[in-house]
Amino acid sequence: MLSTRPLPTTCLRNISRGSRAYSQLYLRRASLFPPYLTRTTMPKAAKEGPVSCLFGVVKPSGPTSMSLVNDIKQLVANSPVFVEEGKLAQKAQNSGKRSKHRRDAVKIGQGGTLDPLADGVLVVGVGKGTKKLSEFLDCVKEYRTTCLLGCETDTYDSEGKQVRVAPWHHVTREQVEKTLEQFRGEIEQVPPIFSALKMDGMPLYEYARKGKPLPRPIEKRKVTVHELELVEWLGSDHSFRLPEKKFSKEEQEAMETALKSVDTSVSIKDEPDQEVPSEKPPTAFVLRMKVSGGTYVRSIVHDLAHALGSAGHVVTLTRSRQGRFALEPKDEGDRACVPWEVFEAALADEGEADEDGRKAWEREVMAKMEVV
Repeated sequence: MLSTRPLPTTCLRNISRGSRAYSQLYLRRASLFPPYLTRTTMPKAAKEGPVSCLFGVVKPSGPTSMSLVNDIKQLVANSPVFVEEGKLAQKAQNSGKRSKHRRDAVKIGQGGTLDPLADGVLVVGVGKGTKKLSEFLDCVKEYRTTCLLGCETDTYDSEGKQVRVAPWHHVTREQVEKTLEQFRGEIEQVPPIFSALKMDGMPLYEYARKGKPLPRPIEKRKVTVHELELVEWLGSDHSFRLPEKKFSKEEQEAMETALKSVDTSVSIKDEPDQEVPSEKPPTAFVLRMKVSGGTYVRSIVHDLAHALGSAGHVVTLTRSRQGRFALEPKDEGDRACVPWEVFEAALADEGEADEDGRKAWEREVMAKMEVV
């Protein structure tokens, strides 16, 4: 049984002395090791470089993804935030020398290409962050895309040539909303024949251009469409127009020959609208979707237009989310992206560093990056 008797006065004095001694020892230790140097209080991102990280960039429509990454690399490869000072000094010494075996000062890559037409989230990895990029190929992504009815193109978007035209006046908003149900959940997609995917060592687009029969049907891919909705009905009130470039009759026949080798029902022929020709542009509408990795957004638009008894192609495409990087962060753990204009301005003039030695673009990246 525990004793409930009070401790002797001598015991209390010894405890008090021990407490004071411990406090004095702790204070002396604290004076030697300030809080900003302790492991528990120092954010990893605040360490002296180099830092390995992931960050999102808001890609504009027009340039290729790799051209933007190469531009960003010019800044990153000369920044003490991402490169060891010793390597920067050595690089400065060797600036006038040429070497075939010179290694890059820092690794940089991207986690999933966006077509030149597309804009939105592009995840970039620096240093050890490049090893994490593969997870963004298979992650859930969100897109917003505009479909223009009336014609399909070889690339399934407005960058390509008209393959054929088809009626569009009959398509209503109600029909689109009803037909979308066919494309929700787990579906199978056939990649576009005008893609870089290879069959027996030859890109699919070569079969189509040369009119060569396909050795076998293009393999279908299983993907998951978690969410798909019509968010805006533009009708004919828009500035989009059909592509000016058109397939010649010979190009149509070549593409038909390639596809008919595996599907005899394929027909690549124009189907002029029987309605009285209108001066108004064809119907357009905007879709929002949340999909699994590997999903072809252009194929969804292409196949949806077919299901509506028409033809269609993508005229705008925005990736609004790639994993936890988003244009509009809303969930816990989401990360905002760095606008491309930040890098564009720095490439023209990096400006002066602040009192911490950081330039404006570095501060923007550090505020939004995920340290690896």
